[in-house]
Amino acid sequence: MAIEARLATLEKKHVALEEELHTAITRPASDDQMIADIKRRKLRVKDEIERIRVSRH
Repeated sequence: MAIEARLATLEKKHVALEEELHTAITRPASDDQMIADIKRRKLRVKDEIERIRVSRH
């Protein structure tokens, strides 16, 4: 079940990054570099989630 725990952790992290991204985008003085960094981190997490899901089947 270690894989299930890792998947759950990654999914929570993905949601947290989505919230962080939303906050950064709606901030009046948003930093484009920071937004790009959040998007990259979110994509890396999403890719890892997909790799885990594919390897389970």
